Amino acid sequence: MTALAASRRKAAIAFILVTAALDIVAMGIVIPVLPALIEEFAGSNAAAGAINGALIALWALMQFFSSPVIGSLSDRFGRRPVILLSTIGLAADYVLMALAPSLAWLVAGRAIAGITSSSFTTVFAYMADVTPPEKRAKAYGLIGAAFSAGFVAGPVLGGLLGELSPRAPFWAAAVLSGLAFLYGLAVLPESLAPENRMRFSWARANPFGALRLLRSHHELSGLAVVNFLLHFSHHVFPAVFVLYAALRYGWGPREVGLLLALVGVLDMLVQGLLVGRVVKRLGDRGTMIVGLFGGSIGIACMGLAPDAWSFTLSMLPNALWGLAMPTLQSLMTQRVSESEQGQLQGANMSVASIAGILSPLFFGMVYSASVGEAPILPHPGAAFLIAALVLLAAAGLGWVVARRAKREEVRSQQAAEDAAATEGRTATAP
Repeated sequence: MTALAASRRKAAIAFILVTAALDIVAMGIVIPVLPALIEEFAGSNAAAGAINGALIALWALMQFFSSPVIGSLSDRFGRRPVILLSTIGLAADYVLMALAPSLAWLVAGRAIAGITSSSFTTVFAYMADVTPPEKRAKAYGLIGAAFSAGFVAGPVLGGLLGELSPRAPFWAAAVLSGLAFLYGLAVLPESLAPENRMRFSWARANPFGALRLLRSHHELSGLAVVNFLLHFSHHVFPAVFVLYAALRYGWGPREVGLLLALVGVLDMLVQGLLVGRVVKRLGDRGTMIVGLFGGSIGIACMGLAPDAWSFTLSMLPNALWGLAMPTLQSLMTQRVSESEQGQLQGANMSVASIAGILSPLFFGMVYSASVGEAPILPHPGAAFLIAALVLLAAAGLGWVVARRAKREEVRSQQAAEDAAATEGRTATAP
């Protein structure tokens, strides 16, 4: 790689990270106040838990259908226009939710957000375009760190603005998404060369067609299941955390925002600083398993925490979760061609969306059944404990898939060495 090419690659990575961070800041701003706004319309904390889960599921449903389309469109027309259109769409959506006079408006807003947020598939495809395979785990860790930086600033700002008005964070989010669009319009370069683009096909762009790609290699299929379990357990946090913290610890938007900022700082440190170092020592597969196992311990501690300080300390082991996602993404990108990176990310988002449809509905109902005057479940942290078991299952499956893949690599390497030795003997025979 020439010095000029290396410089352009670094600039492209910087551009996409800043754009992604601005989008996440805008999304993070509304987290501390959206459940409270739902509770205002719903009338009770228990009802808000179920409705909040349903809205998150709606967001994921829209992502399920739109992510493969957006990923395939970026394979055909390039990454830049897709990212820009999605960013300006998010800005319009936040304006809609800021003006929402009823729950129906919030429903419409979450549906639109599910479509426009599908640009994250293109962000990961963009990074695959400008990063060699052996460096993608570290690169995806940088994306995770940018997302985490956004979640540091976003919830804190949202919590402070939420003290003024539950609508103020939505206006701020609209402004930030607009700034992200203008920034990307001015500086974001295209990453996918014309010769690497793929013809658009509805057979690949529909979610079920995109999922077929995940069956092209059995390790890819196993990793897709790990991806599903990871996202399923992760959705316990947006589904019930704000309502749980308000009920159990008396936290308001400011406390929620500060805790989410702490989560973001820890995640940023793990993904930005630790991923590359741990991968050098343990490899992608080993790092993924450590991350999943550490996350399961952390989320179990959340469910068992007797007070606010214990819950906060649970964020420390939970932060190891940040080791899993970039290495999982890296392993999957190494099993498809360069022209299929957008399709792969669309398929991954479809898997995540299926988890996002089922998980919030499930955890919302679990939460509703564990609180109130006559709870069916005996522990208010039951949702977190179930999520910990799901993540532990993901760690176990990841270990099985990794072990099988390692055996296959050893056999393939041995076969190649045997073939080379045979060829050498043939060449030297009289």
